[in-house]
Amino acid sequence: MYSLFRSLLFRLDPESAHGLTLRLIRLSGQIPPVEWLLRYQFAAPPSPRNLFGLSFSNSVGLAAGYDKDGLGWRGLACLGFGHIEVGTVTLKPQPGNPPPRLFRLVQDRALINRMGFPGRGADFVARQLGGKRPPGLVLGVNLGKNKTTSLEDAPQEYQALVEIFAPLADYLAINVSSPNTVGLRRLQSRQMLADLLRSIAETRTLLAGQMKRNVPILVKLAPDLTDPELEDALEVIIQHGMDGVIATNTTLSREGLSSGFANETGGLSGAPLGRRSLEMVKKILVITNGTLPVIGVGGITSAQDARKHLDAGASLIQVYTGLVYAGPGLVKEILSSVS
Repeated sequence: MYSLFRSLLFRLDPESAHGLTLRLIRLSGQIPPVEWLLRYQFAAPPSPRNLFGLSFSNSVGLAAGYDKDGLGWRGLACLGFGHIEVGTVTLKPQPGNPPPRLFRLVQDRALINRMGFPGRGADFVARQLGGKRPPGLVLGVNLGKNKTTSLEDAPQEYQALVEIFAPLADYLAINVSSPNTVGLRRLQSRQMLADLLRSIAETRTLLAGQMKRNVPILVKLAPDLTDPELEDALEVIIQHGMDGVIATNTTLSREGLSSGFANETGGLSGAPLGRRSLEMVKKILVITNGTLPVIGVGGITSAQDARKHLDAGASLIQVYTGLVYAGPGLVKEILSSVS
């Protein structure tokens, strides 16, 4: 059935197709009979995981970028995800980069995006996250800086975001690795990352006393870091008490692509990213001697891809572009294989 739906969706431009599917899934989560039907259709064997002091019903999550403004996460929870990461959320609303800014590379089962963190801002997203939570779902929020915010002022902006979302989320993810906000990836450099995470750690400590819990904080890294850059980043992440790493964000590499949109600027996701993200997971675990949990994301388009990441040592995995090509049944397919 999804192959037919996909053929219709692919007649629309990618951003319009994404908006349509998100509206449909949001509506589905608001209609109890439809919600029940989706949960029944996509139910998979449970595979509980305990990580960061949280209980995950299974190992498969939805990566940030799919539900930027927190509009459809309740409906998306019906598809069997153990966790959903909303965002990337910026403090103030911003339009992102001008369209076209999302491209399908069908031959490569990939996407290129140069979205630039479009969204309605932190206050809007915070309102979407209140209220009843779907049973068994772990909710994360991915945080990023506004385009107009200088790198020097970035720590204060991330601190403000942590203050807003720590009470609403089960964990937070610090996005310093998108290639689509000019200069953002410089925050992965040793000194800038140290300044940023020091500020975030201080804010978390202050909030912990108020909330009576310590919200886990993860850092999302780029797949394009050199080995020395990765080692520096991981040392800083551990030094400042962060709880884990999400590996990886999209890549600037265009190696091996055959689709017509291969030369578009932006971050590449999907099948061609799989080998690079898997290598990054392995490197992180070697460098940290397995002491820092890793969520593997990038190029997971099948149960086999998921198994490779989990076998490499990833504690959890996330999907996004794989859903575009394989459909919502991908979550059940993975869980039926890896449980």
